[in-house]
Amino acid sequence: MSSLVEVARAAGVSVSTASRVLTGSSHPISAKTRAKVIAVAEELGYSPSALARALVSRSSRLIGVLVSDIVNPYFSVIARGVDDVTSRAGYVTMLSNVDRRTTTEINRLQTMRDYRAAGVIFAGSGHVDDPHAPELAKAVRQAQDQGLQIMSLTMRDIGCPVVTADSQAAAYAVTDHLISLGHRRIAFIEGPSGMIASRQRRDGFLACMSDADLAESARCHPGGFDYEAGHTAAMRLIAHPPLPDAILAANDEAAVGALHALRQARIDVPGQISVAGMDDLRVAQFVGLTTVSLPLYEMGAMAARRIIDASSGTDSTALTVLSHRLIPRETTGPRQG
Repeated sequence: MSSLVEVARAAGVSVSTASRVLTGSSHPISAKTRAKVIAVAEELGYSPSALARALVSRSSRLIGVLVSDIVNPYFSVIARGVDDVTSRAGYVTMLSNVDRRTTTEINRLQTMRDYRAAGVIFAGSGHVDDPHAPELAKAVRQAQDQGLQIMSLTMRDIGCPVVTADSQAAAYAVTDHLISLGHRRIAFIEGPSGMIASRQRRDGFLACMSDADLAESARCHPGGFDYEAGHTAAMRLIAHPPLPDAILAANDEAAVGALHALRQARIDVPGQISVAGMDDLRVAQFVGLTTVSLPLYEMGAMAARRIIDASSGTDSTALTVLSHRLIPRETTGPRQG
């Protein structure tokens, strides 16, 4: 494939003139010169880069997805939903890891602006009482003013449309299922400290326990959204008997960690204790984990469609909440005795 310099030389024009023709610039160029450059480019098999076209048109077919932890399968499902939609529409998905740092989100958003991205999807949860939230909201407004479509997949006060699931209601639903099986002393393994998603899931658990007049027997334990956090939390419970009737973890990975710890200690699940999680990731299906399914793929796909559809605008009041679904499996059963 030929370079821009070779096209310019063969057409007998300057490189800047060739560039203006081939990137669609509105700079005045004669019809004759424009036709000659295009003909030579086609003959030589030249194709301008997408970035070059974007710099001229002030828009590209790039959609950025900012995730909290790129190795977390939760975000893999979301990213697949985004990419299935973008690829069919001729767009490109760029995944970026932000390590749960708002300052990194701000920097990545600026990068997307520099690349003239069509839009950006905030896939991760924000922080409770985040001191950087006003700065992020300002960066979002500036990006929107530039023409970027911004979407969030969690409830965050940053002034953009939201497509999400109700994590608090989902936690309530799976807790209610455990109570319906006769469990009264239920331990909740929390998500990462200070995250909005962690608080929503804990609040759903506590609300259900309170509504069932079981608030005094509800116990919340520090944890996280990974296998190790769930395993460590369960080991602490095992070391300080009596065991609860059931364990609910804030996500599936932590629930699988807790399940493994119990099995290592030869504690029968669900004979002696029931275990449940949240999200319905593939790992939950592999181990028969009771969980609540959140529409992660659908969230990513819908956010991508709304960015691609220019008519969706950037209405900061737009909120779409998709339904969750309880998935009972083998790790929960009726309370024994």
